Amino acid sequence: MSSYRIEGGAVLRGDVSISGSKNAVLGILAASMLLDGPCILENVPQIADVQAMLEICETLGAVITPLGTGMYKVDPTNITSHEATHAKVKNIRASYYLLGAMLSRFKKATMHMPGGCNFGTRPIDLHLKGFSKLGARGTDASDIRDGIIRIVADRLYGGHVFLDVVSVGATINIMLAATRAEGLTTIENAAKEPHIVDVANFLNAMGANIKGAGTETIRIKGVPVLPGGYSYSIIPDQIEAGTYMIASAMTRGDVTIHNLIPKHMEPLSAKLIEMGFSIEEGDESIRVSIDADKKIEPANFKTMPYPGFPTDLQPQVTSLLCLADGLSRMHENVWDNRFQYVNELQSMGADISVIGRVALVNGPARLSGSNVVAMDLRAGAALVLAGLVANGVTTISAAQRIDRGYERIVEKLSALGAKIERFDDDDLECARPLAD
Repeated sequence: MSSYRIEGGAVLRGDVSISGSKNAVLGILAASMLLDGPCILENVPQIADVQAMLEICETLGAVITPLGTGMYKVDPTNITSHEATHAKVKNIRASYYLLGAMLSRFKKATMHMPGGCNFGTRPIDLHLKGFSKLGARGTDASDIRDGIIRIVADRLYGGHVFLDVVSVGATINIMLAATRAEGLTTIENAAKEPHIVDVANFLNAMGANIKGAGTETIRIKGVPVLPGGYSYSIIPDQIEAGTYMIASAMTRGDVTIHNLIPKHMEPLSAKLIEMGFSIEEGDESIRVSIDADKKIEPANFKTMPYPGFPTDLQPQVTSLLCLADGLSRMHENVWDNRFQYVNELQSMGADISVIGRVALVNGPARLSGSNVVAMDLRAGAALVLAGLVANGVTTISAAQRIDRGYERIVEKLSALGAKIERFDDDDLECARPLAD
């Protein structure tokens, strides 16, 4: 267990570079298990979830070779196991992509029910429905016994899959399963997130035939062989980029965020402009600042599937809304229990009321340092942001949950001027005051 200790009040200034996308690389690592030859992955973020996924892939028989910072050679040539039952499968939600990958490669897949952040019901029924459309058995809820999913198929063939609800996970998983199926698979009402496009682009670079990723209809023509043999660079992390944009905004700083795709940030950029912030876009950068005497305007947000406002930035923006001059509303339309961090913000002085899926945020609040808990990855990031502007010292426990999705967050924030340190919990009581 680890904790962050933050002394609030610093104004962030400078430049920060964004790491590779957590959500993309986890899907791409699963997709790499389909290949008939090795590949090289670049811009891989050094975060806990990626390390867990690499270990899971190794238990299947893949050979993972580090080639330098953020670069790995992945060789799945000698994979012999279709069983993803490593204990870490239970720790990360994206491990379920191995279901589609193993089913596509071996016509059978066995794995533990996946874990991950606990902020609402996250069933995989749409994934299983898609697999059944491709000819798989063992896809009923009653087939899941003792927390283990076992799926088999005599052969996989193309089919038409309509997703009742837009689902990123189901879209990727069905796409993986269909990549080596016989014939044409069509996914209707598919999710459009950037990391779905990145997974499809990776597979196409390795020999797949996928068209339409990023639209509501994806068509996959199955291929018998995926030769691999190429290098592929992971896209920048949209959520990490957004978190640093919000960090600059909250501290009334002046930060330029590099190695991002500005188009991916449009839902956030538009809202920050509405709230009074200055946004300057470059080809691969965004600068966020605000005039010293300008008020932060309240705003209403609604989380939606891409290209709408991402649910993974909802907690961070809620922290920002605490500083706005008036009443703001945050509507959570994706998950049913993602406001569980609100109690932690309230303990810091935030004025937030939650009614169903809507949080009413009254500001500006005078936030004070407190001892809080990172309930999940993005909730933890929201508390880090609140700690940056709070009066006094904030201690965030269970910070290892934040490490799941942010590469070197303490170092990156420190380089911008933040007073933040990481401690093992056993060392926290004897921690010295943060240096100026």
